[in-house]
This record gives sequence, C-alpha cells and structure tokens, in this order.
Amino acid sequence: MATINEYISSNKDRFLEELLDLLRIPSVSADSKFAGDVRNAADYVQQKLVQAGADIAEVCETPGHPIVFGQKIIDERLPTVLVYGHYDVQPADPYELWDSPPFEPVIKETELHPEGAIFARGSCDDKGQVYMHIKAFETMMQTNTLACNVKFIIEGEEEVGSDNLETFLEQNVERLKADIVLVSDTGIIANDVPSITVGLRGLSYVEVEVTGPNRDLHSGLYGGAVPNPINVLSEMIASLRDENKHINIPGFYDDVVELSGEERAAMAEAPFDEQEYKDSIGLSDTEGETGYTSMERASIRPTLDVNGIWGGYTGEGAKTVIASKAYAKISMRLVPDQDPDKITEMFTNHFKSIAPPSVSVKVTPHHGGQPAVTPTDSPAYIAASRAMESTFGKVPVPFRGGGSIPIVALFEQILGLKTVLMGFGLDSDAIHSPNEHYGVFNYFKGIETIPLFYQNFAELS
Repeated sequence: MATINEYISSNKDRFLEELLDLLRIPSVSADSKFAGDVRNAADYVQQKLVQAGADIAEVCETPGHPIVFGQKIIDERLPTVLVYGHYDVQPADPYELWDSPPFEPVIKETELHPEGAIFARGSCDDKGQVYMHIKAFETMMQTNTLACNVKFIIEGEEEVGSDNLETFLEQNVERLKADIVLVSDTGIIANDVPSITVGLRGLSYVEVEVTGPNRDLHSGLYGGAVPNPINVLSEMIASLRDENKHINIPGFYDDVVELSGEERAAMAEAPFDEQEYKDSIGLSDTEGETGYTSMERASIRPTLDVNGIWGGYTGEGAKTVIASKAYAKISMRLVPDQDPDKITEMFTNHFKSIAPPSVSVKVTPHHGGQPAVTPTDSPAYIAASRAMESTFGKVPVPFRGGGSIPIVALFEQILGLKTVLMGFGLDSDAIHSPNEHYGVFNYFKGIETIPLFYQNFAELS
C-alpha cells in the first residue's frame, strides 16, 4: 500500500484539477443571484466527501444556504476531529481590477509562490483550505492511515455572518460530538516560517444611514442652507477616532484585556519586517493607534474601519445634487473581552448622539462574533505543532491573528469544544480583494500535514 506522500504525489494533478473545478463555481453567499451556484458548490463538496470515503455526507437545509455534514467513524473508542470550513466566497467586485476572471482559475508564478499560485475568488478563503481537508481525508482512507474519527461541517454562509450555523449546532449537539475542532481558515507567517494562529479578533458590523431633506435637491438652489447628508456622515465618521487613532466611543475600551509586557515581548519575537510589510501593499508608511506596533495594531488591539460609503450621484459626468441620504458600512474588530452585542449598542447610541438635529440617523446591525484565544499547551495544539514541524522542518510560531471566525466561540459555547487554527495561507494572498490567490505549495503542504495532525492527536489523547 502506498504511503501518504506517495499517494499525494501520484494524485497531485487530480487533486489540483478538482480544486479548480470547485473554484469555477461562483458561490457568492452575499448576492441572491448566485444562490443556485452556492447550492452547486454544496453539492460538489458533498459528492467529494462521499468519493473520499465518508460513511455519511449530506446537504443539510437551513433557512439560508445549506450546510454540508459528513463523517467517518472508524472506532468509537478513538478521538474524533470535527473539521470546519466554508464553501461560500466573498463577492468578486470590482471585476475590472482582476488580472484574470475571478471564477476562471489560473495558475501563475509569483515572487512568493515560485511553484505557482492559484488565482481565483475563494482560492485561499476558504475553498482551497477546505479542499485540503477533503483530499487529506481521502489520502488517509486510501493509505489506511486514518487515526481518528472525523466529522465535517462545511457551511455556505461564513462570508455573511453564519446566521444559521448556531441553530444547526444547537439542534445537532449529539451528532456533532467530538474532541477537538480543526479549522484551516487562517494562515502562516511565511512559507519558511510556519505558524499556528492562537487568537482571533471578534467583530461588530453595522450599516448606517443618514437622512436629510425628503428628496435630492439642486445644490445651487439649496446649497449652504440645508444639511448635506454626505457631508454630515463624513464629519460623523471622522469624529469616531482622535489624532492618536483612538476610538472615540464612550466605554469602547472598558473590557479590553491589555497584554502584559512579557506577552508583547513574546509576540515581537515573531519574524516581521516593517518595510516588507509596507512594500507588499504599496504604502510609504503605516498608521494606527499610538503606542503599538503594526503587528500589535493588527492583532491585539480593537479597530473601527469604514468598509464602504456611498450616496448622491456617482455616475459619469456631473450632477449637482444634495443627496437625500448617505450610507456607510462600518466594521469594528474586537479583542478579548469585548462583547460584540455590547459594542454594537455602544456604537449605535454614540453615533445617534453625535448627529446634528437637522438629520435623522438609522443604524442597522449586520453580523458579529466573539473574539477567541486558544491554548498552546493542549494535546491538540501540540499535535498541530509537531505535524507542522515534521513537514516544514521548523517549530511553528504561535501567532495572534487579526481576522474573525465567529464560529470558534460558538463551538466552545454550544459544543464545549476548543479549536485548533492550523491554516496555510499567506497574508499576501489578497483574500477579499481582487486577484486573490493560494500557493500550490501551500495547498499540498496542507494535504501533507493534516494526516500527521490526526496521527499525533490520536497518540496524545
């Protein structure tokens, strides 16, 4: 019987082509016109779980997009790994900024990916990383090396807040019984500096609407005498941070857990080149909260960012109007022990309080999630660390990430399970942006590493 590496090597072309087929499905969960494609992606994942060797693989209906559940139980006495990921993707807009169509994947060499990178929406976030687990599962089945029971939850609403996943967990507590959750929706510091994410920020996401006159007005006839909602909104947003980039919402920092000097010093040991960081995103300088490094600002400190702003006339040429309404989408990344519901309420109250009496303000919460910190002394973390050390040749660095995976906190609250965040993407992979990509090296390194996690976890549990 072939070894794990022999099986991967002999099936490399097929493993890659199957991922490209999945990437060709435009499973954009945020846009209803793609609902059929989201369903097609769920069906594809379900079929591949069956082919890989799952005893059960089914598409579970929800009020929104479906959840794919699969499992393989080889021995009830063995530990069980619950794999989580998502098959939905962010919108690809603006399409014109892509070098190649977002749902027609191409493989090109890059400076960081000399073995080639797969350019497509969802290649790294999260189809490429989800598919690593399916192919690793197939590899373990075909080489008779599956050391743990395994269950899969692969959802279709992560990019829109996982609205129906909490209910699914609550309704399937017994079915989802496991010993650890394994997630690859994060990254590593570099291809020669492996790392394991041990912390994630939470999220509060809102949409704001500022209304002035009851209709769009001629800016010559009314300009200077009436409130301009776009101007007002811009001024309100500008007031949310001070000159030190400190967030001006009363009580916003009350629950923030401040890291000790020792903890910050340990973080600083992770490789980080400020100039390379700036060069990689085309900046001459960075900015952020005074008193913190760029790495700290992007991981252990809360933030407030405008993700979109619009109103008035934005078409070709000129139209001299004062818009009736102006809008913005605002996200706040949170750190332990900030609660997203509490922060959303604080933001709503403050934002309404700073509005001038000439306009009305509406705040609509969208989705949020709790921050999470995972232990580094658990059998699961040690299993992941040893697995990555075996395949990368280096002990991985524990690393606090800046993104949000709200389900991590829910797994602990509802299922009582800790999570290991063993991802293989790079920060430079342009997730959520035009020209998202995922290294071929990283894809196969994940398939090679995941089986070793199972083996190590079985031995340590």
